[in-house]
Amino acid sequence: MHLPKKGIRVLGIAESYTGRVRSTLAGVVMRKDLRIDGFAFGQVTVGGMDATGTVDRMIRDLGRQDINAVMLSGCVIAWFNVMDPAGIAEAAGLPVVCVTYEDSDGLAGDIRHHFPGDRLRAEAYDRLGERTPVCLGPGATVYIRSFGISGDDAAVLCRDFTHEGKIPEPLRVARLCARRASSFFDGLPEDECRGSPVP
Repeated sequence: MHLPKKGIRVLGIAESYTGRVRSTLAGVVMRKDLRIDGFAFGQVTVGGMDATGTVDRMIRDLGRQDINAVMLSGCVIAWFNVMDPAGIAEAAGLPVVCVTYEDSDGLAGDIRHHFPGDRLRAEAYDRLGERTPVCLGPGATVYIRSFGISGDDAAVLCRDFTHEGKIPEPLRVARLCARRASSFFDGLPEDECRGSPVP
């Protein structure tokens, strides 16, 4: 990936979690000049383990060959629905950067408390590894995990796509889209709430 390139495109994926049975994901394709040129939507099960499959489907259904990287707003969403970013990177053939916004001791204890005996979920979380702090500007630090890309390049990517504050722009816009889309998805039957691209 050639980071200085102006036309570099990132797919940012974020959720709108409202504590219901399903949580809405939105994906926004954004160029380095912050122009938007694509959207995708999907649903995951609150407390499930289907987030990886949903993200895979959103990427695949977009059918884009010009996306250079994927940004995820968190690797653990929708009440401990743990993603496999390494698997997403391998399936898509794209680097994946997972971005979170608060320092913490991690979620391993919470997962074991809420899902006792769920070895697969606990192991999926352990495989995520440690987060690396990245300073995006004064008072703006995020915590990243990178897959298929070096930590240094992932940090540059986050800085290049952050207009202000501490949320990279593809993730900020994706979060806004997910919030709005969640009201639409809430009225659909279960089998219609799959990842679906919007031209």
